[in-house]
Amino acid sequence: MSDQQNKQGVPDQDAGSGAAPEASDEVLGATAPADDPAVKDPSEWVTGDEPITAPQRSYLDTLAREAGETIPADITKAEASEHVERLQQKTGRGPSS
Repeated sequence: MSDQQNKQGVPDQDAGSGAAPEASDEVLGATAPADDPAVKDPSEWVTGDEPITAPQRSYLDTLAREAGETIPADITKAEASEHVERLQQKTGRGPSS
């Protein structure tokens, strides 16, 4: 491993320059979800048609119980996400808008 690489073998950004990394004006959480290009509609997800994940199933079960609803268990990841968003609003567990 060279002096210009970190422990993972990735070259250091400021290796050899002696300068401190530049401060960035970029911050996380500063934009509204609609402004975030990483936020996609669940219907556009590449894996959206895969079966619901175990964590989604558990959280959706909790939300559905609190909301007094039943939801079919054989849904996709995208469908689960849509139900989660809807039930978060209904139960007051969602992010405040």
